[in-house]
Amino acid sequence: MNLLSVSSVMATIGSVALAILILLVMITVHEFGHYLAGKALKFKINEFAIGFGPRLFKRTSKKNGEVFSVRLLPLGGFCAFEDEDGTEENESDEAFTKKAPWKRIIVLVAGPLMNYILALFLIIISMFSFGQMVFSVGSISPYEGADPQIYAEYSLQEDDTILKVNGKTVYLITDMMSALKGKTAGENVPVLVSRGGEEVVQEVKLRADCNFESSADTSKIWRALGAGTVVKDGVKYWDVQAENYRFGFFETLGNSFVYSFKIAGTIFKVLGELLTGNIGLDSMGGPVTTIKLTSQLATQSVQSFLEIAAYIGVNLAVFNLLPIPALDGSKVIFCLIEWVFKKPVPRKIEAVIHSVGFILILVFAVLVDILQFVHC
Repeated sequence: MNLLSVSSVMATIGSVALAILILLVMITVHEFGHYLAGKALKFKINEFAIGFGPRLFKRTSKKNGEVFSVRLLPLGGFCAFEDEDGTEENESDEAFTKKAPWKRIIVLVAGPLMNYILALFLIIISMFSFGQMVFSVGSISPYEGADPQIYAEYSLQEDDTILKVNGKTVYLITDMMSALKGKTAGENVPVLVSRGGEEVVQEVKLRADCNFESSADTSKIWRALGAGTVVKDGVKYWDVQAENYRFGFFETLGNSFVYSFKIAGTIFKVLGELLTGNIGLDSMGGPVTTIKLTSQLATQSVQSFLEIAAYIGVNLAVFNLLPIPALDGSKVIFCLIEWVFKKPVPRKIEAVIHSVGFILILVFAVLVDILQFVHC
């Protein structure tokens, strides 16, 4: 093996390690949210663990018996509350299931909330340090059809940076899709662009219908707006680049919050398209795919690192609040049932439901990774 190969292998190992570190930090922050809320509401906590598997390090508090541990597999973690599933004969007032339902709900929601707060903090740092990521059109394709002069007049120009489409601010490409959805070729759409250092509203006559099949159907956006194409290594790409654009202080702060909500919204959108069949399972990714993509993006630049870490944080927050057995959202539902009806679902039945849910989540994660591998 030559020096170049060794360097390449070390770089790959480093990028994968960085991706795993991002995931580990996000999971640890999530569990720390549970821990802080539990301590504040006087829940008994048996162990706070970083990672899964055999213990590499263990420290026991002499004051309250809490165990802090670091474990072998850096792809998870947990905050173990006393009698968390309620299947033990435990009369302690500090046990998880002995606490009022509203207190348990606060503890359960605290984990996802911590993920969101960290993600928002990273987004704010990114936007103030580098600016907001927007789309810039490198070239415009010549119009091939009737009335080329009209289309030239109602067209984007080279190096236009797109800020708004049809009155909607563009945070993600799905915002452009939403703004153009249902529009047809020949319709005029106002597009706010940054051109030569000035913000200009350009009326654009669409060159194609905007009948999007799913959120992955982005080519129709650029075809409708008349973006040009470039060829790299024999493959044709749209001549569109992501670049940074700086807004004022308060606008940047506000945009940071909106951007975090937009990321959360895309998760529901993708899940909806998955349920309706508009996208397939092969478009999803499990832990292996997540680590692979994260390692690729996180090592590109500091901004990419902040962006992907924030994206993972928002994803963890939203996903954990879904009413899927074994997740925090499902446990919140059971607490609400107990709160409303003054009687819990039998603890053993609830424990079985969460156990089955956990197994199904693991199977799903492995399945989508296998489909990604086969698809590649």
